[in-house]
Amino acid sequence: MAELPELRVGQGFDVHPFSDDPDRTMVLGGVAFDGPGLVGHSDADAVAHAVTDALLGAAGLGDIGQRYPDTDAAFAGSDSMALLADAAAAVHAEGWTVANVDCTVVLEAPKLAPQREAMQAGLTAVVGGPVTVKGKRAEGLGALGRREGVACFAAALLVRAAEAGS
Repeated sequence: MAELPELRVGQGFDVHPFSDDPDRTMVLGGVAFDGPGLVGHSDADAVAHAVTDALLGAAGLGDIGQRYPDTDAAFAGSDSMALLADAAAAVHAEGWTVANVDCTVVLEAPKLAPQREAMQAGLTAVVGGPVTVKGKRAEGLGALGRREGVACFAAALLVRAAEAGS
């Protein structure tokens, strides 16, 4: 009887408040948006951060704070898609294939729909497996509903072929 592949699920979450810095660009899923940027040690791409955490967690490789600490000046201003690419490479090096990643971004504005396909295409290319992105509103509730920031939830499914003879 053939051995079944190993499956692992990881969950990621990230949140960033809006910045008062008019020169800071909002980046979500590697795509620049109009509007205030987000506060963070890197470019504060909450989508890339949540996906990174989901992948690392599923593979048992820790989390984004362990791998790319915000206390390390080397990561100041980092492109979060580059960090995601590095994390995805580590996941693949452990023999995992990304079956899919699903993201839910919570924000009142801007609307994600006009850039959704670009976000999904860029994330999919970096991760090496299909990534979907959904935008949701907080309907005026809490800090996100008051337009104070952006949050993202991500779930990743990894698959690894069963080892021969196991």
